[in-house]
Amino acid sequence: MTRVVIFDCDGTLVDGQAAICDTMDEAFAAAKLPAPDRNEVRRMVGLSLPQALRLLAPDADEEKHAVALEAYKSGYRERRMSGTLEEPLYDGMAALIERLAEAGWLLGVATGKSDRGLHACLDTHGIKHRFVTLQTADRHPSKPHPAMLEEALGEAGAEAANAVMIGDTTFDIEMARAAGVRAIGVAWGYHEPRELIAAGAVGVAQTMEELEDLING
Repeated sequence: MTRVVIFDCDGTLVDGQAAICDTMDEAFAAAKLPAPDRNEVRRMVGLSLPQALRLLAPDADEEKHAVALEAYKSGYRERRMSGTLEEPLYDGMAALIERLAEAGWLLGVATGKSDRGLHACLDTHGIKHRFVTLQTADRHPSKPHPAMLEEALGEAGAEAANAVMIGDTTFDIEMARAAGVRAIGVAWGYHEPRELIAAGAVGVAQTMEELEDLING
């Protein structure tokens, strides 16, 4: 039996909120839009960038959305290339990934990041080799559409019944539910635990030890 754990990235594997909020401020300034509320920006993490921009600036026209989109992409890329991008792994995550792999779990990622952004992030932390499937918003509809999870299951050769989705937002939980996958929330990300439970998470981990127990439970 093939078992697979699929992680969200921002807010689950890594804490990238400062970089995301700063880059979004710059993108809105480039499009001559008022700076977005930072709490609202954090709550949009996990969606594809075009979808997040539409929700953060619902009254802006398509031209302004397009400017903000390109400015965000270039700003994030500049941070990464200059070495100023901060996306630290959450404490204990690297060790948990190793324990899951050693226990026979296959691992994957389903994220609103781009292909380039995800690969760079995982390479920086030296953990990309642990993942057998990497799904991003470049090739799929935005969460909570289940396409990313469905493709991940196919690449891992696993049935939905033997898969677990780990995420910090309701978008992750709703995506898992739509794909028939067990969903587990984490409390260190960008949505509240009560929201994750209401969306259908079977539990919300406060620590890496709790997360490991829920995965194996």
